[in-house]
Amino acid sequence: MAKTLQEALLPLRQRIDAVDEQLLTLLNERAQLAVSVGEVKQTFGETETILKPEREAQIIRRLQEANKSKLFPSDAVGAVWTEIISACRGLERGLVVAYLGPEGSFSEQAALEYYGHAIQKLPCVSFDEVFRAVETGRANVGMVPVENSTEGAVNRTQDLLLSSMLKVHGERTLPIRHCLLHKTGDLSKVNRLLGHPQALAQCHQWLMVNYPHLERVPAASNSEAAKIAAEDESCLAIAGMQAARIYGLTVVTEGIQDDANNKTRFLAIGKIEALPSGKDQTSLIFAVPNRAGAVYDMISPFAKHGVSMTRFESRPARTGQWEYYFYVDVLGHQNDESVSLALNELKEQSAFFKILGSYPMQ
Repeated sequence: MAKTLQEALLPLRQRIDAVDEQLLTLLNERAQLAVSVGEVKQTFGETETILKPEREAQIIRRLQEANKSKLFPSDAVGAVWTEIISACRGLERGLVVAYLGPEGSFSEQAALEYYGHAIQKLPCVSFDEVFRAVETGRANVGMVPVENSTEGAVNRTQDLLLSSMLKVHGERTLPIRHCLLHKTGDLSKVNRLLGHPQALAQCHQWLMVNYPHLERVPAASNSEAAKIAAEDESCLAIAGMQAARIYGLTVVTEGIQDDANNKTRFLAIGKIEALPSGKDQTSLIFAVPNRAGAVYDMISPFAKHGVSMTRFESRPARTGQWEYYFYVDVLGHQNDESVSLALNELKEQSAFFKILGSYPMQ
């Protein structure tokens, strides 16, 4: 029997060290295979696409399925292999990702969770700039918020999806926990509260109860609000814990969002067309002719072909004629037979029709 705790732990720690060395050997073997994949692609002239959303989703799903009823958590399998894939992808060629910045934003967090940390980050000052960076090639892909569980659609993103030629190739949903931040924690000089308009709206009731007297100032992003507050003691900022750490701010109050289950859904955008992964979703926009029963006629092809809708929202067309665009998500890939048949029927009847992309579901 071991005389001390350290003596009892020693053989277990030695085994852990041995397993870690085996893991490292296998990771390097995987990295070499990734490099070989890149070389084969070059041989066949494929040099543009280093991101394969459907392939990456299939890898993670397969491993999570194989890991069922085992000790290592399935969510952790996803997180670990996202980083492994990201690191191996980076050996082939760096992936430049645009998002609403500066550093410390929820958009950055979504980008890192989806693409992994082995990326080149390109923070942008607006959603428009994220789209522009990807469209012009300054970035390979981008990450933008599209809807919030409390405040609904992110309107500017909706408008940009309508007009842009970029495609959606992935999604990421984050729990959003807002914090009230200050430079020192001494609020005696505070007279302004900064935050992105969405964040201000998501915390409206809490702010009305606790800080009704403060001037609310919209910021380009929550991380921008945090950056300003780090330099000005007269400002409070709404942002996440990551922004507090980055800019050295004091957390005055944590979790000030009105809805404890507040979540934001982000979309990964680029010039990539994701192939079927086996568990997909398709996003589209359409407009209906101005006649009685038009909306019913538009959605009937989905029921006819057994295609389920997971989202159905309207947005004014800004024509002054009370016309609307409809933003719809359906289960399945646009190449799936039932989805393809439904979309073709819908397209024939629509005044406007656009597929934003088919992509693996989170």
